[in-house]
Amino acid sequence: MKRHRLLLLAHFFPPLAGGGVHRVLSFVQRLPEHGWDCTVICAGERDYWVRDESLLARVPAGTEVIRVSGASPLAAWLRVRPEEAQGKRRGSTFAGLRALADWWLLPDPYVGWSNRAAKVARERIARGDIDAVLSTSPPDSAHLAALEALERSDSLREAHTAGGRVHLPDESRERLPFIADFRDPWVGLHWRTPPTSWHRARQAAMEKRVLERADLVLTASRAHLDALGRESGAKVRRTEHLPNGYEPEQVSSPASHPVPAAPGILLAAPEPFRIVFTGTLALMEDLGTLLEAVHEVLARLPEARRRLRVDLAGPYDMDLADRAEALGLTGIVRFLGARIHADSRALQRAADVLMLWKPHGDGFAAMVPGKTYEYLDSGRPVVALLPASDEVARLITRAKGCVLAPGDRDALARELETRYTTWKEHGRVPDARPEWLEEYARPRLAARLAGLLDRLIGTTGGAA
Repeated sequence: MKRHRLLLLAHFFPPLAGGGVHRVLSFVQRLPEHGWDCTVICAGERDYWVRDESLLARVPAGTEVIRVSGASPLAAWLRVRPEEAQGKRRGSTFAGLRALADWWLLPDPYVGWSNRAAKVARERIARGDIDAVLSTSPPDSAHLAALEALERSDSLREAHTAGGRVHLPDESRERLPFIADFRDPWVGLHWRTPPTSWHRARQAAMEKRVLERADLVLTASRAHLDALGRESGAKVRRTEHLPNGYEPEQVSSPASHPVPAAPGILLAAPEPFRIVFTGTLALMEDLGTLLEAVHEVLARLPEARRRLRVDLAGPYDMDLADRAEALGLTGIVRFLGARIHADSRALQRAADVLMLWKPHGDGFAAMVPGKTYEYLDSGRPVVALLPASDEVARLITRAKGCVLAPGDRDALARELETRYTTWKEHGRVPDARPEWLEEYARPRLAARLAGLLDRLIGTTGGAA
């Protein structure tokens, strides 16, 4: 088998953590099995406020990793305030920084990193042996880095063809295939409201430029696939829906993956009724809905204070912990902070109820959190606060989970009370993992991506 090499531009890569890391990590892990080796251009090891050192062990030894450190406001802030790189922060501070960035940094606060990454990508392409380039977002500026590197490469090839004296290591190729991978829609247009019409036009022009240059556009959700180019008017050549999926795990027994405890807190005995959320807790309005619903349940069932626990595993704004304390939920609701990925999966499997939600707003309709598939893989009951028409809600309903309206505290309180009472009378609900989930396993998704790459290099001037 002839081997090829994919150049990936991904700001978030181990040891940085968060939901966006796992998609790229799965590419890097699985593509070599299908003849595609990987070179990754990413951020520095301390350029984000969430880290998971354990993920480094999953990066194959043959992966070429080129780190471009600094060059973003967050990276600079963490050098001044390193204590906020521990998976917790003051949300009010970051809200102000985001608002300033929306005015002055386009398309996003990582544009400084993008400029440096583009230069590094150009140099790596010039060294040869790159067969295709894939950029993944968020941040959307990763696509601009890839675009700049590719356009420079294209112009050098044109100069060479015209008789210039530019040395190109691989003269057989007219242009490198470009794949734009969107884990989420273009943030500055869909998730955030541009501060002025000028900002909206600039964001739309950037998105259009990326979409129209890309030989293939990947989206993690079908809703985003259907909406591609609607805001910017871009004409897209080829698209594919490639879900985030999940990494299959070999779990021999619950005892082999003990539930991680919160620091300084002993787990109750006997085992409590456990409500679990894993993932980033910042900017999540429905965490407040959960806190208020639990407060309501405990007001009606005071004895549940001994048996009910809410474990929130992930980076969080400290303002949220203050809110839980104000509701009298200290010791009931436990902010476990950022955990290694194996701990999060263990918590999911130990849950009696897994909570799922997304930020509110139409812009988030096309967002499918990666943990959705992990939740379903655990086989544990899922309660989601989502519009019934949402793509994630349809997945949860298909798996026989419960979907309630976002912000509906009373409905959530009734649901949790019913599940707690049933648990107290009959014990833990058996696992129920949907059989159809196999189509979302990452080995299958990586094989699909490899097939798409193989076809691309055969149709865009690359070596077959």
